[in-house]
Amino acid sequence: MSALEESVEFALNAQPRCACVLILDTSSSMAGPRIDALNAGLRTFRDELAADHVASQRVEVAIVEFNTHARVVQDFVTADQFSPPTLTAKGTTDMASGVNQALDLLQRRKRQYASNGVPYYRPWAFLITDGEISDPQQVAQRVSEEESRRAVTFFAVGVEGAREDSLRSISVRPHKMLSGVKFKELFLWLSASLQGVSRAKPGEMVALDNNTGTWEMVG
Repeated sequence: MSALEESVEFALNAQPRCACVLILDTSSSMAGPRIDALNAGLRTFRDELAADHVASQRVEVAIVEFNTHARVVQDFVTADQFSPPTLTAKGTTDMASGVNQALDLLQRRKRQYASNGVPYYRPWAFLITDGEISDPQQVAQRVSEEESRRAVTFFAVGVEGAREDSLRSISVRPHKMLSGVKFKELFLWLSASLQGVSRAKPGEMVALDNNTGTWEMVG
């Protein structure tokens, strides 16, 4: 996107922005009911955010998928412009590249906000995986540094089979485990949380809904 396109975009919608990048595991182990439920969950996420007038203008969504390689399948758009891609499962699990690429994407977007005078909320990075990270040290250090600078709020959700010690190693805050394939319930919770953030003032602390019981596996 050129500087002119950026300025036009923000002139048309001068609302503060809450950026949320989804970091999604699309390796071959996610094939079948998992990837189908994940795609359905993304559509629910879109519908819930788009139906909220404030969130639809303020929440921005991007998607980075990772399998053998990581790639941006959706650059940042406001929720009213978000059209979920249909993801397919294949390959191995390069989680480190997925996380790093997502954090790079957030840094670039924040620079665009700053250069255009657009206020923004603390961005979110939301990892969903059923695998493990092969070399967690570098990623863990980066996530920790970003969190300590309040540059991102990083969440990790494991699908059945995920290595919890791997998720624990890279996430500052406690990771969660998904019950079955309850991606719809997960994305309903995520959309409600982002709606709450979007109604606050940028920089204001917002208490997140701790009621994850509809989608979180406990015990």
